[in-house]
Amino acid sequence: QVQLPKSGGGGSVQAGGSLRLFCEEHKYSDNCMSWFRQAPGKEREGVATIDNDGTTKYADSVKGRFAISKDNAKKTLYLQMNSLKPEDTAMYYCGVGPFLECGVTWSLPGQYNFRARGIQVTVSS
Repeated sequence: QVQLPKSGGGGSVQAGGSLRLFCEEHKYSDNCMSWFRQAPGKEREGVATIDNDGTTKYADSVKGRFAISKDNAKKTLYLQMNSLKPEDTAMYYCGVGPFLECGVTWSLPGQYNFRARGIQVTVSS
């Protein structure tokens, strides 16, 4: 039986609130990892990425509000989300990239392995 990575930390908050998402990925955790989100009727979009060496990149819409991090010992990826806005409402997914670095194309979802279940985040105004 295939065991999916554990993920969670989502929920419903008011605008201005905070949430911390997590994703335990034991199988490919040495590669770059990213968070994506998908709102109803919209395409999946890249939110943040972290390379094997700790280099991070963010979508312009979340810069200064979100922080991606990784605990290598626990093989867990995190996304700290502060100052949440209603437009942050979406299903969030963690993905494992094909290499140690995701590079300039990090926000393209087609190259990722999305194994964990999505995490619902709802922000009310």
